[in-house]
Order: sequence, then structure tokens, then C-alpha cells
Amino acid sequence: MNAAEMKLKDVEAALFSGVPSDDFVAACEADTRAGMQRLAKRYRREQAERARIDALYAYEYAARDEGAKYVAGVDEAGRGPLAGPVVVAAVILPFGLFLPGLNDSKKVAPKKRELLYDEILEKAVAVRVSIVDAKTIDRVNIYQATMNGMYESILNLDPKPDKVLIDAVELAKLPMPSLSIIKGDAKSASIAAASIIAKVTRDRMMLKYDAEYPQYGFAQHKGYGTAQHIEALEKYGPCPIHRKSFEPVRSMAEQTPPVSFR
Repeated sequence: MNAAEMKLKDVEAALFSGVPSDDFVAACEADTRAGMQRLAKRYRREQAERARIDALYAYEYAARDEGAKYVAGVDEAGRGPLAGPVVVAAVILPFGLFLPGLNDSKKVAPKKRELLYDEILEKAVAVRVSIVDAKTIDRVNIYQATMNGMYESILNLDPKPDKVLIDAVELAKLPMPSLSIIKGDAKSASIAAASIIAKVTRDRMMLKYDAEYPQYGFAQHKGYGTAQHIEALEKYGPCPIHRKSFEPVRSMAEQTPPVSFR
């Protein structure tokens, strides 16, 4: 049937439930009805997003072409803050899974991150999270803590990945092939998914810590060294989740009388 003769609900079904021809889409775009114009624009936006997401699977598709059945992406959240854990996530996605809005977690709005978090957990082949606390970070250093978390997350995936894509860090002791990708959370769907899982997990933890140590404002800055956080540190000194090996926490721990925490 000609698009101009169809009801809008039928056009919507044809556009989004099937594979419309180029001529049909062009006819929708030429239709002067406001509702038809909205449907055509929505269709073009969705197609553009599908193309963007599909491009994020380039590394995964390349690994599949090499024979990999399962490809894991790995990323962390929280290497830079003065307080709280570093959280590492490893995620195996089905090849080509369409997750609208998927991107580097830093480029995704908080509400959308939460939605993506739930969708990834529901649709991923496997997800593993490793949490390394501040005491361990102080003991082994943040770089080693991050690497330890990555190894733990990867090695606990079920099924085991045939290849691992890692954001920036190189892991030489993995039993399977791996590839370190600079800014991988913006270049690989699997790493982007891992960045979402890690970020949301850590943010939720920092909200709980905010309730436990309300004077520091963890809900707002998530442990990063903002002016508000530094001011609280100067007033109260560090709390149990602060990284004592990080400056200026180390110096403040030496200068500020400790606050009693129950």
C-alpha cells in the first residue's frame, strides 16, 4: 500500500517492525502530515543510532572473524578519586546487540546509565564485577589494584572469553589473547558496557558511603577531589574509606586531628 494512504499506526509498524524499502521511507518523508514527519525523523534517528552502535562492534567482529566465540570488554571506574574503591567490570555481549545510547560512561547521562546498566545485566552473555577497597589500594598502589581487579573479573567470567578487549591497560598474564585499546570505552561496545557497569556500581556504593559519612558529600562528588571534598577533609580529616596514600589525603591525615567514626 502507498504510504500516503496508510494510517499512522500502520506506517509506524512498517517502519519499526520490518525492513522498509528506501522508496517507502522517502514517501514517508515526503508526506506532509505532521505525524508522518515525526515518524520519518524518528526512523532516521534510530537508523543512525543503529549504525553508530554497530560501528562500536568493529573490534568484536574482528575477533569473531579470527574464531572467537566470546569477546569480553573490561573497564574500571574510580582510579582517580581520593576516597572509595576502584570498581572493575568485565562484560561479554552478544555480537551486534543493539543498546541505544551505549557509550563511554562519562558521556552518558546518569539516568540513561542506570537504564543501560539494567539492560546490560539482562541481555549480556556474562558480567563480572570486582571491587578493590581503599585499604588495598593503599597497600598495593592504584595501578596494581586496578590490574588485580581486571584479572579477577576476567578470570571469573562464565563462559570464559576467547579474547579480551581492555581499556588502556595491558594484562600480560591472561591465559587468552587480549588487546589494549586507548580510549576503548568510546571505541568498543563491550568495553563501553563494562564502563557503564563499573560506573553505576561504584556510584551506588558512594551513595551508601554518603549516608554513612554524610559530612564529606560523597553523593555529589563520588570521592573525587572537588573543592567541597577538600574543604571537608580539611575540617574533619580522612574517614575509613579515604585513600591514605593519595595526596592531599596523606598530608591531611598527618595534620588534622582524627574524627571518631562509629
